[in-house]
Amino acid sequence: MERCHPSEVYELFVRHMNTPRVVVDNGVCATASLVQVHSARKHGVLLEAVAALSDHGVCVRKGYISSDDGRWFMDVFHVTDAAGRKVADADALLARLESSLSADALPPRTPSAAAAAGTGAHTLLELVGADRPGLLSEVFAVLHDLRCDIVDARAWTHGGRVAALVFVRDEETGAPIDDAARVRRVESRLRHVLRGGARGARTVLLADAAAVNMDRRLHQLLNEDGEAGSRADQAEAPTTTAVAVQDWGERGYSVVTVSCRDRPKLLFDVVCTLTDLDYVVYHGTFDTDGDHAQQEFYIRRLDGRPICSAAERRRVIQCLQAAIERRASEGVRLELRITDRRGLLAYVTRVFRENSLSVTHAEITTRGDMAMNVFHVTDVAGRPADPKTIDDVIQKIGTESLRVDEERWPRLCSTEGDAGRGGAGIFSLGSLVKKNLVSLGLIRSCS
Repeated sequence: MERCHPSEVYELFVRHMNTPRVVVDNGVCATASLVQVHSARKHGVLLEAVAALSDHGVCVRKGYISSDDGRWFMDVFHVTDAAGRKVADADALLARLESSLSADALPPRTPSAAAAAGTGAHTLLELVGADRPGLLSEVFAVLHDLRCDIVDARAWTHGGRVAALVFVRDEETGAPIDDAARVRRVESRLRHVLRGGARGARTVLLADAAAVNMDRRLHQLLNEDGEAGSRADQAEAPTTTAVAVQDWGERGYSVVTVSCRDRPKLLFDVVCTLTDLDYVVYHGTFDTDGDHAQQEFYIRRLDGRPICSAAERRRVIQCLQAAIERRASEGVRLELRITDRRGLLAYVTRVFRENSLSVTHAEITTRGDMAMNVFHVTDVAGRPADPKTIDDVIQKIGTESLRVDEERWPRLCSTEGDAGRGGAGIFSLGSLVKKNLVSLGLIRSCS
């Protein structure tokens, strides 16, 4: 049995003593489930909690983050299911949160050792490039030609760029693709398709695909690609997303405010971006009113300093706006549920391309022998697709397998006042300090 170094044993002991405490309560609020997380301060733990909520499929309606600016903090979330009801499986949600927040207390596994054991190992392809109609179809056609079986994939397009994560295995053996010569051949073909040079395609051998947060990695790839900045350089397009960064010098904080349309995983996208930009959230509030969301965060850099330049402030605003908008999928949402077979994705996306449909977002999932895929499609110019074209594609692929999904975000409150809102608004500086957190109704009521 492998023995841990004394320093590792001590670190595990400290982590165990500081294991976050999670409470899920359905009795406090009449319309939502209350989730409380008490934890020692550690960079990224807020993101872990928000990611666990997102992975469980719950919607965060309101909440707050409170810190003593030292070692401890508390997060409070009011959450519902997708239909706007209290979470029925509170015990399952509690277990997921506890598992996610305590996962880092376990010794890290060595990827190469786990991969050698052949348990849960996958080959991950990270793709980045300039978007164009039919690109995803070409990528899947190349992988089909190279006899790579696609297990899971996710692709986002935004600002004229595309980022994709594709988990593949050998078609014949089901094993990871780890032969160096074959890896080079796959990367070379994909780089040619992406026209992205050395950065266009990269292969990563993973011990466990579940260890990758695909949404976070897609955000990172597009940020590293400079998509947020290139989008900002283009002519300004109408947007309902308002982001501002202000200084609160007397307390040494920068205050980030966000006002936009509410949607699933909005809080995750904002917290993920702040975390990956190396900012720490010390205090914050977030609330929804109908389909509108308001968020306010008091942040400092990892070195304890606030944002200190106009360029840094501009970068934060650009990255947050891009993160919020790139998930707002454009186009008709098509759901494909069908028995998986060799070349399925290459065939389906070729049908899209031949009917002048462009894929803006894709989520590919394989469970056993079933393929459960979601595509957002527009016409090649990015406009809404012709309903007749959609009908033709459905007939071609199969009416029993492909359908249009009218995804709706539940509205819990009346939105009659939205018409008079006059566009997205921004919190005033210091609103978090001026209001007592308890009086906001975030602990004992949802009013």
